[in-house]
Amino acid sequence: MSFLIYIYLIISGLILFFLVFPFLTVFFSRFVKEKIPTPEKEKEFDYGCIITAYRNAEITKPLVHSLVNQKYSNFHIYLVADNCDVSDYNIQGEKFTLLRPEPALNLKAKSIIHGMENYVRKHDYTVIFDGDNLAHPDFLKTINKYANGGYRSIQGQRTAKNVDSNYAAMDALGEFYKNYIERYVTYLIGSSSVISGSGMAVETELYTAYLNSPEIQEGQKLWKKMLQEDKILQNFLLKQNEKIVYAWDAICYDEKVTSGDGVETQRSRWLFSYFQNLPNTLGILRRSITNFSWNQLIFGIATITPPLFILVGVAGLLAILGLFIKPVMGISLFIGLAIFSLNVLWTIKLSDAPKEVWNAIWKLPSFILKQFTALLKMGNPNKNFKHTEHTKKVSIDEVMSKKL
Repeated sequence: MSFLIYIYLIISGLILFFLVFPFLTVFFSRFVKEKIPTPEKEKEFDYGCIITAYRNAEITKPLVHSLVNQKYSNFHIYLVADNCDVSDYNIQGEKFTLLRPEPALNLKAKSIIHGMENYVRKHDYTVIFDGDNLAHPDFLKTINKYANGGYRSIQGQRTAKNVDSNYAAMDALGEFYKNYIERYVTYLIGSSSVISGSGMAVETELYTAYLNSPEIQEGQKLWKKMLQEDKILQNFLLKQNEKIVYAWDAICYDEKVTSGDGVETQRSRWLFSYFQNLPNTLGILRRSITNFSWNQLIFGIATITPPLFILVGVAGLLAILGLFIKPVMGISLFIGLAIFSLNVLWTIKLSDAPKEVWNAIWKLPSFILKQFTALLKMGNPNKNFKHTEHTKKVSIDEVMSKKL
């Protein structure tokens, strides 16, 4: 019995740490002011903007228009229309290249490789967008400020372009929290931002080295069992102790899920990828100790933190159990849950989230339930992991007008 209590205390202690750690990082980050090195003469870096589209090229038109109309001039757009009908795609221009690979690639990493293989010139940085994204008019201009600061890996702020349904608002709520805790705060306190999967810019030579890594080359054969390419990228960068900065003002709008089925589809992939990536995260934490690296340590903690619904669910169960076997730990966990909950509200406030997101807080139980059912679909990725359908075809002007 004493051995079981000992195990309980260890697990509870870890859960308590993960509950309180985000609050501590936010608190200390409030005393930090971002400092971006400024060169004597600013350079206009050249950006290759790759858009990956799968089965739906039409959804990318607003994104292409938002890039064409950037307040920046030195870039080229590559739309990789994988398995798409482009017979009606009527966008043309000297800054735009439409690629339709044959045969179909059926994998985002392959689409990115195809895009880079067809560069019209050598670009300084490669920027990745999903087809449903939209780029703020100042996106590349802001990214360029960080590139001039000497940074090789830059993650923009990916945020919701739609909060017009309960599920979309709840999805947006999660992203506001993750953006602040795992990206902005970790960057401010001297570590790296977690990569979002789109809206990021990486020096092209560095990105090429990542695409040539064994994880990408071998992973392409695994189809849907391949670790998500954004996690492979951040692992590749952090193993080299490369810093991923977070450009808060480089805004990339992203479509949020609008149905319960969409939540299950999306979260089942994310959960599978989280557990699949645990050995890599542990490796980064181990390197942080041997390298005395603050960058790797904080990033490792951020990426090993359990998914929020699992963290809160396990904490609640352990807290109740603790009241019967170790009251001090049980009470500590309840206090930890309170701190965690208040910190979520604090970060949503600091993120200036819209009222739709605040209203969605009361409906979170239904969203959490869908994530539990998503756990049941992780066993057979090739069967259960489906492509998320995107339907919100809106212009950057429409989205920005709603933010005013």
